[in-house]
Amino acid sequence: MNYTSILNEAKQIEPKIIEIRRKIHENPELSYKEFNTSALVESFLKNLGIQVIKGVGLPTAVVGIIDSGKPGNTVALRADMDALPVEEATDLPFKSKNKGIMHACGHDSHVAMLLGASILIKKYLTKGRIKLLFQPAEEDGGLGGAKPMIDAGVMDDVDYVFGLHISSAYPVGTFALRKGPIMATPDSFKIIIHGKGGHGSAPHETIDPVFISAQIILALQGIRSRIIDPRQPFVLSVTSVHSGTKDNIIPDDAIMEGTIRSLDESTRGKAIEYTKKIVQSICSAFNANCEVKFMEDVYPITVNDPNITEKVIRILEKIEGTKTIETEPILGAEDFSRFLQKAPGTYFFLGTRNEEKGYIYPNHSSKFMVDESVLKLGTTALTLLALEFS
Repeated sequence: MNYTSILNEAKQIEPKIIEIRRKIHENPELSYKEFNTSALVESFLKNLGIQVIKGVGLPTAVVGIIDSGKPGNTVALRADMDALPVEEATDLPFKSKNKGIMHACGHDSHVAMLLGASILIKKYLTKGRIKLLFQPAEEDGGLGGAKPMIDAGVMDDVDYVFGLHISSAYPVGTFALRKGPIMATPDSFKIIIHGKGGHGSAPHETIDPVFISAQIILALQGIRSRIIDPRQPFVLSVTSVHSGTKDNIIPDDAIMEGTIRSLDESTRGKAIEYTKKIVQSICSAFNANCEVKFMEDVYPITVNDPNITEKVIRILEKIEGTKTIETEPILGAEDFSRFLQKAPGTYFFLGTRNEEKGYIYPNHSSKFMVDESVLKLGTTALTLLALEFS
């Protein structure tokens, strides 16, 4: 396969890819509400003569199928479509028109790159079949959009699956990936402490949930430093504490929320176990009652198949004008992990950080910006993976 010719063709359609990306960026839609984005995708694919299946698992999900008509593998390529509840603070001429909603994580670019790849795949596919998965609700953080699509059978016949994510953590034009776990599982917890309120001048007559909360917050950090193997990537953060209404009243209850991020099931299980033990023990010591709740069915650990990822690295290294690096694991989470539980594949990043242009703000920032010169590179990468693995 002539990798240079694929890149050159991606350069030729680059203006179209950028146009699509900007249109989506101007009109961002939140999880489960990606109706206009979904319609744009459907129309684009149909105009190319690509088979389209709508509403796969969710009303806004779109699946495009490119079938060579010849034996081979079925390869799935995924692009997430939803935006974030963020008020855009950039000066881009195509900034969000929807108040309080922004494509602050690059999903507009993901859709544009996969649509660009659909043009080239349609032209060059000689064997096998490609499924283009346009997924809603990755940012949901709960059930997510991948699971309903999988439950509807979208992965039943897939041999390999690949996903690409724009990231300002890496220099522009850099592909970043690794074999094995690349992103964490996000275990969210909620702790409710039931004490006994009273006057602030007489704490001995109360069971003070604020004081107990403070002891728990400190003790939970002992899981990181004294329970978990220090060589394991892991974090436990208490991110929300709510209690009380007035300076001289000790409240009855306190509520804490937080997150645990881990990259292997053993570490994850141990962290959950000790969180419950610590909370229950401290509450018992101070005669309080408590509840510890963990969110169920969270995004799994994102695990790249080592052998496939080695081949992906070799493919990406051949794309002119790019650099491929092995990244450290990331403690963010991604429901692409669910697709990887159904078929082997690779999830990787494409850097868009450009100091000279001021594109330095992280994903999810109100000032997040994408260097659009990378869009043709992502389109090239997705096209090559489809053609090489089909």
